[in-house]
Amino acid sequence: MKQFLPLLVATCGWLSALPVAQAQQPLTATLDAPSPTLPGAAVFKLKPGANIRQLEAALNQVQATGLQQKFPRAVPPSPEKPGSVELRTIYRFSYPAEAAFGKVRQTLLGTGAVEYVEPLYQRQPLYQPNDPAADSTVAGGQFYLKSVRAYAGWDISKGDSSVVIGITDTGTRFTHQELRGQEKRNYADPINGLDDDNDGFVDNFRGWDTGDNDNNPTTASGGSNGHGVLVAGCTSARPDNGKGIAGVGFNCRYLPIKIYATTPGGAFGGFEGIVYAADHGCRIINASWGGVGGKSQFEQDAVSYAAINRDAVVVVAAGNTNAELDFYPASYDNVVSVAALEPNDAKGASNTYSYHVDLSAPGQQILTTTFNNDSSYAAVGGSSFAAPIVAAAAGLVRSKYPQLSGAQVAALLRQTTDDIYSVPGNAAYLGRLGTGRLNIKRALALAPTAQAVSVRSQLSVAQLVPASSATLTLTVQNLLQPVQGLMLTVTSLTPELVVAGGSPATVGNLATNATASVPLQLSVSGTAAPNARGVLRCRFTAPNGFQDDQYVVLELNPDYVVLTANDLHLTVTSRGNLGYEGLNADIGRSVSYRNSPPLLSEGGLLVATNATHVADRLRGTPNSRSDQDFFSQQPIRFLPSVGNAQQARGTFQDSLPSLSRNRGIGVRVRQRALAWAAPAADRDYAIVEYTLRNLTPDTLKPLHAGLFMDWDVPAEAGRNVAAWDSVRALGYVYDVLRPSLYTGVKLIQRPALAASYYALENNALVTAPVALRDGFSTAEKFLTLSSGTRQRTAGGTAGSDVSHVVGAALKRLAPNDSVTVAFAVLAAPTLAQLQAAADAAQIRYLQVLPNRAATAQAAGWQVYPNPASAFVRVTAPTTGAAPMQLRLLDLAGRTVRTWSWAGTAPAMELDVRGVANGLYVLQMEGATGSIGTQKLALQL
Repeated sequence: MKQFLPLLVATCGWLSALPVAQAQQPLTATLDAPSPTLPGAAVFKLKPGANIRQLEAALNQVQATGLQQKFPRAVPPSPEKPGSVELRTIYRFSYPAEAAFGKVRQTLLGTGAVEYVEPLYQRQPLYQPNDPAADSTVAGGQFYLKSVRAYAGWDISKGDSSVVIGITDTGTRFTHQELRGQEKRNYADPINGLDDDNDGFVDNFRGWDTGDNDNNPTTASGGSNGHGVLVAGCTSARPDNGKGIAGVGFNCRYLPIKIYATTPGGAFGGFEGIVYAADHGCRIINASWGGVGGKSQFEQDAVSYAAINRDAVVVVAAGNTNAELDFYPASYDNVVSVAALEPNDAKGASNTYSYHVDLSAPGQQILTTTFNNDSSYAAVGGSSFAAPIVAAAAGLVRSKYPQLSGAQVAALLRQTTDDIYSVPGNAAYLGRLGTGRLNIKRALALAPTAQAVSVRSQLSVAQLVPASSATLTLTVQNLLQPVQGLMLTVTSLTPELVVAGGSPATVGNLATNATASVPLQLSVSGTAAPNARGVLRCRFTAPNGFQDDQYVVLELNPDYVVLTANDLHLTVTSRGNLGYEGLNADIGRSVSYRNSPPLLSEGGLLVATNATHVADRLRGTPNSRSDQDFFSQQPIRFLPSVGNAQQARGTFQDSLPSLSRNRGIGVRVRQRALAWAAPAADRDYAIVEYTLRNLTPDTLKPLHAGLFMDWDVPAEAGRNVAAWDSVRALGYVYDVLRPSLYTGVKLIQRPALAASYYALENNALVTAPVALRDGFSTAEKFLTLSSGTRQRTAGGTAGSDVSHVVGAALKRLAPNDSVTVAFAVLAAPTLAQLQAAADAAQIRYLQVLPNRAATAQAAGWQVYPNPASAFVRVTAPTTGAAPMQLRLLDLAGRTVRTWSWAGTAPAMELDVRGVANGLYVLQMEGATGSIGTQKLALQL
C-alpha cells in the first residue's frame, strides 16, 4: 500500500472492440485543468471540539443555505485503528453560484472552527472509445480469466454470498440474465415507504442512488449511463447458468450504488457512495471513475473512513491516459490503484503508468454485460474494467480468509502478482505498472505464508526547496507473516534529490502488523525545477528471499515560498500573487500571524497604465476565474540566509502589447521578499519588493503598481473595517467589534512615488464604482490604482466584508528604465503595534535597499550613523569645500530642518533631536545648485 498516488486522466466512451496496442515510450504530461466542480456547493469539516453554532455568522455572511450533516450515522474513529477518521463533523451547504468560492472558503476558515472548506468535484467514469473493426478475437470470450488464473483460483475459493462488492458507478440493470438475483438485498428494509432498519435511507432494499438520493440504482438507458452494468458484469455475472460469461467474483454478491444523477436536482455522489457502501456491509468497494487534479481532503476522508474505520478494500481505476499526473481517487492514500494491460500484458498507448500503481490487470478486450437488453454482451476496454477484476479477486480472498484485514488483503494481492516487466516494451516502465499482473491463484494459495510490508513517510519540513535538506521518516509495517532480518535500501530515482549515507538500513524482525521507523537524511540540489517530483525507491529484502519495491513521491521546489522567519508567515508565489496562487487555494498557505487561521483569501500585484491595460493574476470577470497576465520567468526561491534574514527572489512578466492584441503592458518584474527573525521590532512584517522594467519602445506614462488584498480578519470576516493612515502610507483592516488583530499593507515611501489607496466593500451593489460581487474588471482594477487616496475607508461603523488596494504612481517610465516599488505586509495585536511595525519596516528597508552608485558631485560624502538617533555626522570628500545648505526633507518633499555649513571644516554634526522616527532625505545644496542627496533613517 502506498502513501501518495498521483495517476492519470481518462477519455470517455465505451468499446465494442479494442486492438492490441504497442507499448509507447514514457511520456510525462501536465494537465492544469482539474475536474469540474458543482457550482454553488461545498463541504466543510469542523475541528475537534468545535460547534456548528460557531459558524452561524460566517454562514450567514456567505449566504449559505441547505446546511446538512453529510454522514450523521458514520462510526467514530477508534484509537485501535490508527488513521481512522471522523465523518460526522462534515457538513454540506450551498452558496450563491456567482460568488467566488475562494472568498467563501476564507470566510469559514477565518472562524478558526473548521479544518477545511472544499468544493465538490465531479469525477467521471473511466472508459474510452475504439474502432470496432480493429480486433477479431472477441469471439474467444473472457481471455482474461486465464490471464489472471481465475479458473485455478476458483478451485480454491468460489467466493461467498456473504461477501459483498460495492459497485459505485452509473447504476445497474437488475433484469440482465447475468445480474438477475446477484445483487445484495437488504431484507431489513423492504419497499414499503418506511425506514425499517433506521439507517437513514428509506426502502434501500436493492442498493441506493447517491446521485439522486433515492432508492433506484437502475441505470438510465443509453450512452455512458451503461458503464455500471459493464463493471458489474466483470465482478458478478452469474456463473454456471449456461449463459454468456462468469464474473470473477463467482458467488460474491454486488451492491449497486448509483453515483451519477439523472434528475435535475441531483449531483455527483461518488464519495458519498463509497461511504454508503462501507456502512452497508461492503467488504470491497470498486470505483472505476475519477478525474484530474483537485486534491480534496473531504474525498480522502471518505476513502480513509471506508478503508480504516470500516476495514473495506477500496479498489480504484488508475486511468487511461499515457501520461503521469495526479488523478483522484487513484492518488489518495488507502486505495488499491489498478492499471490496465493489453491482452499480451503490454502497456498500451492508452494505459496508465505510475510509480504509485499497486498492480495491473487485463483492461482491454474485456467481454462483459451491457445495458442494451437482458442478454447483451460486448468487449470493452480501459482501467474501468481492470479494477473490478481486482475487486472481485479481493472478494475471493476475503471469502477464503475472513480473518485478514482489508490492508492485508490489499498487500496480499500486490505481493502475489506475476512479473510483466520482461514483456517487450514494459521495461521502459519498470516499477510504474505496480508489482505486476494479478494472479488470483497465487493470492489464494500463498495467503498462509505470504509476506508483505507497507511504507509511509513523514517529512520534517513543510517544503523541499532547492539547496535545502530535511529528515524523512519512513514507517514500515509488516502486514502479513512475520519477517526476519528485514533490510531496507533507499535509492533516489531523481538526480536533484539525494539520500545521504546509511543505506541499506536494518529494519530487523517484525511480527505481523508490527512497525518500525527508519529516518533518512535528504538534500535537494539548487537545480530542482519548479513543482518537480522526487521519487525514492524503497527496496525491502530478507534472508529468506523476500523482496519488494515500493515508492515514495515527494514534491520538490513548489512554485511558491512561505516566509516564516518571524511571527508573520507570508506566501509569495512565482507569478505575483500573495497568499495563494490566484483563486487556487491548493497552491500556497495564505498569510497567518502567530498561528492564526488564514488571514488572506486573495492577494497580489496589480500593474496598470490605463483602464484597458492592467496586468495581474487576480479574480476577473466572472469572479470565479483568475486573470492570467503574469507568467514566471525565474521561479521564486529562497536565497542563502544571511544572519537572521530570510530572502527569496524571482522574476515574472506580462506580455508585450504587440503580442497580446494591445492588451499587455510590457513590464518585467523582479520580485524580492524579505523577513527578519530579530529584533522584536521586525517580527510583525515582511517586505515584498517589485522592480518593474519597461520592455516596450514607448514611455509608460503614468505607471501604477499596487497590492490588492482581500483580508478576512478572525473571528468574523463580515464585520471588518478598512482604513488609511496617510502619514505612514498604511492601509489596514481589523474587526470592528473585536479589534484584537490588525492586518495591513504599507507602501515603502520613496520621493518619486505618489501613494494611492482604495478601500472596497466586497458586497457592494453592482451599481457601486467597484463591485466585486460580479467580478473585478480591468476598468475597476485601474480605478482602484488611479484614484489617489480619496476612497479611504470601507466597512462603516458596523463592519463588512472588505478588501483594499495599496499602490503607488510613477509619472513616467522610459523604455528600458526601471522603478522599484516595495510594500510591507503586516499584522499586530493593536493599531499602535501595527504602526510601529510599519515604521520599523520603513527603516529596515533603507538598510537593505541596494543603492545606485553615487553621482560625481555626491561621491565621497558620508552620512553616519544611519539609522541615527540624536546626532548625524556629515563629512565632505575634501576640505575647503564651498559653503552649503543642508535640508532634511520628509518623503512628501517637505522641509523638516535646515543647516548652514561654511564648508571650511571637514565635518559637521547635525542635531536631529525632536524629529519623528522615519525615513528622510538629506539634501546638499551649493551656490550652483544641488550637490546630491543621501537617504537617512531616524530611530530615536
